[in-house]
Amino acid sequence: MDFVYHYTDEQEKFRTEVREWLGENVPDHFEQPHDSKHMDRETWEWAKEFRMKLGEQGWLYPTYPKEYGGGGLTAEHNMVIQEELKSLELPIFNQFYDNSLDLPAIMVWGTEEQKKDFLPGRLSGDKLAWQLFTEPGAGSDLASLKTRAVKDGDDWVITGEKVFVGGDHGYIDPETKVPDEMQVGEIFCLAITDPNAPRHRNMGYFYIPGMVPGMSVQTLDLLVGHGKRQVYLDNVRVSNERLIGGETQGWQVAQTTLEIEHGGGGSIIPRHATVEKFLNYIRDTGVGSDPHLQQIAMDAFIESEVLRLINMRNYWMYSTKQEMTYHGSQSSLIRKESDLVIADAIRDVIGLDSLLDVEDPGAEYEGEFEHHQRESLAGAHPGGTIEVQRVIIARRIGVSRTQERAAPTPSTASAR
Repeated sequence: MDFVYHYTDEQEKFRTEVREWLGENVPDHFEQPHDSKHMDRETWEWAKEFRMKLGEQGWLYPTYPKEYGGGGLTAEHNMVIQEELKSLELPIFNQFYDNSLDLPAIMVWGTEEQKKDFLPGRLSGDKLAWQLFTEPGAGSDLASLKTRAVKDGDDWVITGEKVFVGGDHGYIDPETKVPDEMQVGEIFCLAITDPNAPRHRNMGYFYIPGMVPGMSVQTLDLLVGHGKRQVYLDNVRVSNERLIGGETQGWQVAQTTLEIEHGGGGSIIPRHATVEKFLNYIRDTGVGSDPHLQQIAMDAFIESEVLRLINMRNYWMYSTKQEMTYHGSQSSLIRKESDLVIADAIRDVIGLDSLLDVEDPGAEYEGEFEHHQRESLAGAHPGGTIEVQRVIIARRIGVSRTQERAAPTPSTASAR
């Protein structure tokens, strides 16, 4: 059983509509670089324009309500859109260089006025977002953050430092590594609002309107390119109307963001793109005739299939408003571990050629294998390390000193 979804006639008709629209709006032989540092200005501008076109169609965030600027479509329609975008190898899983993790938090914790004010610009693709959670001294232990927000009349004044802020918003000059255009429109930030209150009851979740006075940015040169930044906040003033949730509910609001980041919303990735190319390489070169290498390759394939099925399960649970507990962190754990196994398998089978990047003429699949090697290492950390995911799972299945429930999401909150 391959868990292939069987669509209705109406949904297949919708697929035809999507496919025809993409044929009119995506250039022939369009190629998406694996690493954003290799992207030229022309491709950046095209991605920006295309993101806006998807937003106009309601296909950028298809399942969000129409009244807030979403598509108002079903989970099945979203699956069709994602499958068709994926068939063209377009960057669908981050909404074209956007961080969409603020949206579930606003849907669950935002007031009606905040939803009407903040969501349309985001769901249309006009405004992108940055996530300011991690600090130099607060990553896996996010509750130890130091950034402060002090109440001043109807405003809050925020001071602190955030790190590993992404994603790739605007063209970055490959020589200077300086962003040419900061397209970011909203910034969601955690800050301590009551230093005397207990942990998890002492912070706020702020929605900063883009690059405002007092904010400065430094681009980081990391293993995975130039898409991450260090952000400094020096007396940044934010209206109280941009506080999501209560003054000390920031930790709870952030858990909704993290629940989705871990994988609580699931996904409908057809198959692991890098593994598919790895298997094609084995078929083309015949190295699979070696029994030892064949076993290694099958380890990679099985890991990718387990992850795919787990993500599909989570997507079904989220779409049908099922109660979720450990499921998101399980997905995150398997994704991080499986990518490391896959990277090892590629190195073992292909050898040093797997470390050739796109600039080397001998690189296979335009350097995708090399890019995956770096991504597998860096990807083990965002949203909580492998060890952190194990702790969360233990707490949610009742084998830890402390127990916790999954944070509310737009799916579970609407089901209550």
